[in-house]
Amino acid sequence: MSTKNLKYSRRHFLKTLGAAGAASLTTAFGSSAAADELMAQGSGKTVAMRPFGKTGVNVSILSLGGMFDIPSNQLMLKQALRWGVTYWDTAHSYGGGRSEKGFGKYFAKNPQDRKKIFLVTKSGAWTLNGMSKELDQSLRRMQTDYIDLFFVHGISSISEMDDDVKKWGEKAKSSGKIRFFGFSTHSNMEACLLDAPSLGWIDGIMMTYNYRLMHTDRMRAAVDACAEAGIGLTAMKTQGGGSVKTSTETELQIAGRFVRKGFSDGQAKLKAVWENPQIASICSQMPNLNLLMTNIGAAVNKTHLSKVDQRLLKQYAAETCSDYCTGCTHICQPAVAVDLPIGDVMRYLMYSRSYGDRERARQCFQRLPHRVRQGLATADFTAAEQQCPQQMAIGRLMREALQELA
Repeated sequence: MSTKNLKYSRRHFLKTLGAAGAASLTTAFGSSAAADELMAQGSGKTVAMRPFGKTGVNVSILSLGGMFDIPSNQLMLKQALRWGVTYWDTAHSYGGGRSEKGFGKYFAKNPQDRKKIFLVTKSGAWTLNGMSKELDQSLRRMQTDYIDLFFVHGISSISEMDDDVKKWGEKAKSSGKIRFFGFSTHSNMEACLLDAPSLGWIDGIMMTYNYRLMHTDRMRAAVDACAEAGIGLTAMKTQGGGSVKTSTETELQIAGRFVRKGFSDGQAKLKAVWENPQIASICSQMPNLNLLMTNIGAAVNKTHLSKVDQRLLKQYAAETCSDYCTGCTHICQPAVAVDLPIGDVMRYLMYSRSYGDRERARQCFQRLPHRVRQGLATADFTAAEQQCPQQMAIGRLMREALQELA
């Protein structure tokens, strides 16, 4: 496409958006009354539910991710529940504990609502004693007697879920402190999911899963294996690295096509994940009512993505693959002479650049030991870049992280 034609197409797209799309989206998601109207337009009055594996529990297909200032956003919780978002997710570490305390504040004021919520938290402790302490502290913070689903947070290998962890989970269940047990994973997701069914005791998994990852043979096989084993699956990081821009022909087609259908590219990305019935829920960080209403609008809108829609998203993913880390750290990290958390740093950059949450990214990055940050500045990433399936400029990105987040 020529530069001249591309500029014309972009002007045409913006004109279309201004004349029709922007107005319709503002009307749809500009107020809580509009969101209530969306509820009424759906087949049900609230967000739909799906079975969570073989647990016998149904969960809302949209989950409220609690990595924001929950204590100061109590209205968000009330509205989320009102509109059927009954799966609430947090972690012991989120906000230094403020996220869990925010849920506790809500349950203290609205104790009748606790039984309506599928409450999830996570522990990043490295020891069993640490997990026990964090579980007990999470229960106190959230002012509840039990956690519905407790995750070991951020594993990168199924070997981390050993027999000792299994016994710990069984004990926590028998004590009534948790109902279900599993893990979350940001890296090497496919391997973790493929190996999980062989354990026989994993109730649920939260993993990075989006329109960029869902079509690979390995991810398909991993999701199929977990679904067959009755493991409940929650997708996170479903936006796949931020909003679609309008700098290429494919991007223009995507943006304009979805606006004409009445939803944004972000909502389309949610729909792409919900098209797979094996995914029980999408966990989305929704720190304000506008985003909550936007995501609920996508959940209750019954329009399915067409084959053309899905093809365009898949094509866009291929064209922009070098901009997105797929978490296959078992490939890049061993290729560097120094042990460096490349995948974690990539995730922190995503928090800052794609989510616009620079403060959270900086906090995470600054917790890295000094020797690690020094290694990021001096290490040779040539071999890692040569092996990266996404052809990412790893060395440049690590140095940019040092400049932006240090």
